[in-house]
Amino acid sequence: MTSIIEFSGPILTTADQERRGLWSVDGLLTFDRPAAAPDLVLDGWVIPGLVDAHCHIGLGPGGDVPDGLAEEQARTDRDAGTLLVRDAGAVHDTRWLQQRADMPRIIRAGRHIARTRRYLRGFAVEVEPEGLVEAVRKQARAGDGWVKLVGDWIDRDAGDLAASFPAGTLKDAVTAAHDEGARVTAHCFAEDTLDDMLDAGIDCIEHATGLLPRHLPRFVEQGVPIVPTLINIATFPDIAAQAAAKFPRYAAHMRALWERRAERVLAAFEAGVTIYAGTDAGSVVKHGRIVDEVRALHAAGLPASAALDAGAWAARNWLGADGITDGASADVLVCAGDPRNDLATLQDLRHIVLRGELVRRNQAAPLGIN
Repeated sequence: MTSIIEFSGPILTTADQERRGLWSVDGLLTFDRPAAAPDLVLDGWVIPGLVDAHCHIGLGPGGDVPDGLAEEQARTDRDAGTLLVRDAGAVHDTRWLQQRADMPRIIRAGRHIARTRRYLRGFAVEVEPEGLVEAVRKQARAGDGWVKLVGDWIDRDAGDLAASFPAGTLKDAVTAAHDEGARVTAHCFAEDTLDDMLDAGIDCIEHATGLLPRHLPRFVEQGVPIVPTLINIATFPDIAAQAAAKFPRYAAHMRALWERRAERVLAAFEAGVTIYAGTDAGSVVKHGRIVDEVRALHAAGLPASAALDAGAWAARNWLGADGITDGASADVLVCAGDPRNDLATLQDLRHIVLRGELVRRNQAAPLGIN
């Protein structure tokens, strides 16, 4: 490991605070200049490593993937600047990747929990309502403080999206997870599903395409954030086209949700709902696209600095992970310009430092070596 790295450019300790003077000494950040000369000097704007708050390392279109592919997924995310992942459900046991110093940090959620035959085949633990509480307890113990529910999916008998579990059972399940010390998040596309989730005391909502004005005050009051996964929602028209012949009502619903995606995200932001960036990589979305998601949030109407905050400082704070503070692990990115003003600079990072090690650099970027 390189013993001392000096970061010579502006240091963004929060989305709105900038300072100078930062070093990595034996993998830990410090604002105090070391007595010894640095081994490396990296110039540029410094931000904490990005967070993908909805990612599936170890998951592919058919479910579980081999170790080699899981490692490739993690490396792809890392090389795009994602240094912290909140796993949102995966079949693959990625605890071995958590031990790798060269891989992003992973906060695991165990497997998805879905209603029987009401989700993608091979992805979830599938249960009927009477088995939900037990399944939640098991997955809460298997993960790192998160449980992932599939809140709604197409009901083929109804021909449209429908809630996966009765409201009372859902509330009991969330309570059980909290008793186990875990937070609960849920995949939710439809409008009505959100009412039951809020009643149950849910901790986070994924996708949230069904947000309506009536929901917004409750999200704010209860402090429930959303992870919109906008680059995943971009697949809705294709899903609708494939389903239209057999399930026209469902297809029309999915198109309507897609058409209002940006409007609803912006309404949530303006109402004060907390938003985090997540790609949903691992099934139909490729890994390494966190910057695309941050830019999609900006395109939906969030200021560039707020969109970046959703995938950096704020997301780290939410997950209990260090940012740029004294004694924190040196997990940082070095950009050519101020990313709060130009998100495009995130797509051509100068340097990536993970646990105090320079793991990737742009060969055209300046590199001072003593």
